[in-house]
Amino acid sequence: MPDPRYSDPMVTQFVNNMMWQGKKGTAFTVFYEAMDLVKDRTKQDEHGLWKKALNNVMPQVEVRSRRIGGATFQIPTEIRAKRKVSIGMKWLIRFARERSGKGMADRLAAEIIAASKGEGSAVKRKEDMHKMAEANRAFAHFKA
Repeated sequence: MPDPRYSDPMVTQFVNNMMWQGKKGTAFTVFYEAMDLVKDRTKQDEHGLWKKALNNVMPQVEVRSRRIGGATFQIPTEIRAKRKVSIGMKWLIRFARERSGKGMADRLAAEIIAASKGEGSAVKRKEDMHKMAEANRAFAHFKA
């Protein structure tokens, strides 16, 4: 279902990932407060900035462990589109929760702004994932 303010099903998915103990109304409130803070701080379209942040966080490849002949190899694999979005959302939420700040809306806004600039913990996590995949590129022929 699309959300009430932006009519975007991805926003609803993001809020569902952010929700704790079935408190969807609270999760929507936190998200919209964060978006208002983003708009105040950047003077830009907050929905577009959130989409840009999400695109900057989504990984293209991941490494999966596979046991071959007694040794475990980290095999880089492409990620399908839905999983990319899901991982990106979960990382944005997770690193917003780990940030210091007063209130979840403030921390989420800070993480969204940082991710849209290509900074922040969530973007660093994506870059680390890509580096690991690049380092293990030699094992790509083991794909299952």
